[in-house]
Amino acid sequence: MNPSHRKRSLAASLLVSSAGPALAAPATYEIDPAHTYPSFSAGHMGISKWRGKFNRSSGTMILDKAAGTGSVEVEIDVASVDFGLEAMQPHALGPDFFDVENYPKATYRGTLEGFEGGAPTRVVGELTMHDMTRPVQLTINSFKCIPHPMHKRELCGADAEASIDREQFGLTAGKDYGFSMQVLLQLQFEAVRAQ
Repeated sequence: MNPSHRKRSLAASLLVSSAGPALAAPATYEIDPAHTYPSFSAGHMGISKWRGKFNRSSGTMILDKAAGTGSVEVEIDVASVDFGLEAMQPHALGPDFFDVENYPKATYRGTLEGFEGGAPTRVVGELTMHDMTRPVQLTINSFKCIPHPMHKRELCGADAEASIDREQFGLTAGKDYGFSMQVLLQLQFEAVRAQ
């Protein structure tokens, strides 16, 4: 190979290798339902806090760390709500509260924003519950990705939260008894990179 061909070949190799990261495609992650439990904290007659969680959820996350972009979608099986009090379940699932017969699912869809060091700091999106959709911004308290020790694929996890007014979703049970309509939503989730 003559010197001019060698220089052109070297230049082409450098161009391809430097363009590599820029061409990286966004990765899709499947939410692990065994390690994802959306939860909430709500006032009880102004004297204490009641806490609960949803035992079944699913969803996906799309993440491009290099570009600082991404999105997340979580679907919650409302019938899986768990207050830790068995006697509460029929009331919580019934028409005066979640009314799961008519509204079995809640969905959150949002975009990952405010990236710092390849990790998002907030999710700007919408929560749909009780057939009502309202804007909800989640603050991400922590976000980290590691190699999954068993699946040998990347595992990402986050802890996020937001405060909502449940009356905006038509959930007014207890209001006449002095219950606050403010609810703290907390979403801790883990997601494994799809193959």
